[in-house]
Amino acid sequence: MIQAPIDELDVAPGHVLEWRLRAPGTDEPGIPRARGAIASYNQEKHYAVAKEAAAGSAERFGSYVAGTFEIDGALDRPALESALLHLVRRHEVLRSEFEQLAGDLTCDPVECDDIALELVDVGRVDTPDALRSYLHGLFTAMDTLAWPLFVVGAVVRQESTTVFFGYDHLVCDGLSTPIAINDIATAYAAYREGRRPVLPEAGSYLAFSREERARNRAMDATDSRLDYWKGFMARNGDFFPRFPLDLGVEQGRMYPTVNELDKLLTAEQTDALETRCRAAGGRLFMGLLAAMGVCLRQEGGPGVYRGIMPISERGRGSYGNAIGWFVNTMPIEFSVEEGLDLPEILVNVRNAMAALMAHVDVPFVRAWHLLAPEYATLLSWPFAVNFFSYLDFRRTPGAGNHLAWKARKHIWASHSNGICYWFHRNDTGLYVCSVYADTPQARRTKAALGRRMEQTLTTLAESGSFRPARTGDGAARGPEIPAQARGAAADGPRGAGPVTGPAAVSGWPGRPAGVSSGRAGAS
Repeated sequence: MIQAPIDELDVAPGHVLEWRLRAPGTDEPGIPRARGAIASYNQEKHYAVAKEAAAGSAERFGSYVAGTFEIDGALDRPALESALLHLVRRHEVLRSEFEQLAGDLTCDPVECDDIALELVDVGRVDTPDALRSYLHGLFTAMDTLAWPLFVVGAVVRQESTTVFFGYDHLVCDGLSTPIAINDIATAYAAYREGRRPVLPEAGSYLAFSREERARNRAMDATDSRLDYWKGFMARNGDFFPRFPLDLGVEQGRMYPTVNELDKLLTAEQTDALETRCRAAGGRLFMGLLAAMGVCLRQEGGPGVYRGIMPISERGRGSYGNAIGWFVNTMPIEFSVEEGLDLPEILVNVRNAMAALMAHVDVPFVRAWHLLAPEYATLLSWPFAVNFFSYLDFRRTPGAGNHLAWKARKHIWASHSNGICYWFHRNDTGLYVCSVYADTPQARRTKAALGRRMEQTLTTLAESGSFRPARTGDGAARGPEIPAQARGAAADGPRGAGPVTGPAAVSGWPGRPAGVSSGRAGAS
C-alpha cells in the first residue's frame, strides 16, 4: 500500500457504480436518529470546528481520507454489494450519526438491520483524468455535519474492477484504510465462493470513546497527568511546536494546499537503513525522526527537535482490526546538536519516546483545551506546526496482498497554514507524502528539505553516519553491524498483524476541519 494524492491514481476507464448508505427503517428515511452516546474528544473537536467554519466562512474548508484497490476478473456484483454491507455492519462508526443540540456531541449508529445500500448507476467514464476528477468530487462532497460520512463505489471493467471508498476523518484514522480494504476484499472473496467471511473480531470505536471519556472526565488543568505537556510548553514557549523553517505564510491566513508524494529509498536501501538503526540501538522510525531533526537543523532550524506526532491507541486487542479515530497526538523533543552522530541521537530519541509513552493516555484535545484555551476556538492550528507521522504498511491487515490489490490510501485537505509529513514504508521502499500551504517559499523550503532528507537517509543507509563519507584510513564509519542484526526487521515481520508499537505513527494535518490523527509505532 502507498499513500498518494488522488490525482496520482493509476486507474483505467470503466463503468462507474455508487452504493449510497440508506436507513429506511428509521423514522426519517435516509437519516438515523441519535440516541445520546457521547463522541470521542477527537470527534467533538473536529465536528465543532466544521460547524464553526460552516457558519462563518465564505470559503468552504474540506478534507477527506479515501482508499482504492483492484479486484481481478469479471465482477460478481452481488458479492461486492454483500461485502460492502458487511463492512458497514461490522464497523458501527461508519453508520453513525453525529448531532450536537446542546452540550456534548452525540454519536449513535444505525441498527445493522436498518442499514441498506442504494445502487446508483453513474455510467461510463472514459478517461483516467475524468475518473480522478469524479472521485475527487465525490469525496469532497462529503460533509462532516451530514450523514452519511462514508461513500463507496466501483469502476467496473470486463477483466477487473477498481473499488473506491472515502470517509470523513470524523470516523477514521490512518490505519482505517488498510483495514477497510482487507475487510472488503476478504469478504468479497468469501461471498463469491458462497462462504461467510471469516475475519478477526473488530472492536467498537464507540466503546473506545466511552472508555476514553470515563478516564479523563474529571481532568482539570491542575491534574498531574498534564505535567509532561506543561514541561514541554515551558521549554517550547507554546503549546504547539512551530515548524522551524520559513514557509512564507502570513499569520492568521489559510492557503490552498499542495499534495505530493516522494520516494526516499528503495526497498533494499530501507532494509539497510533499518539494519543501521538497529545496530545503533534504535528502530527505523527513530532513525527517521533523528534524520528529520538533523536535516531541519542543517536547513537553519534549532539544535533541539520539537514536534508533535500521532500515536495509535489501538493496542493489541480487538481494536487492532477496528475502523475509527484511534489516535492521540503527543509532543516530542530531543537534541540534534551539531557533532552528534546516529548512535548519540538515537539515544536521545529513545529517551524522548520513553517519556512520551509514559504520558500517552492524556488526550491531545483535552490537553489543548485545558492548557491552551486561547487556541480552543481556532479553526486551524495557530501557525505552521512541526508534524511527523510514520506508518509501516507491511504490518497492517492484508499487507501480503497489497501489491496484488494495488492498494492505495489517499488524503486531501483543502487548506493549510503549514506543512505536514506522512512517512510510510511498504514492500517497494520508503516514501513521504506531504501536504503544505501553496506559497512560493513553501515550495522552495519543501523541495530543499526533501532533497536533504533523501541524501541524508541514503548516507545513513550506506554508512550509518550523518557525517559525510571520507576515503582512506580516516573514512567515516557507522556502528559495526552485529551478525544477528544483519537483515533483521527492527519493526517486526512483514505482514504481521495490527501495528501497535513504535513501528508506525500516522496522523492528520493542522487543517481547518480537525485535529491531528495518528501509538508511536502504529497508525
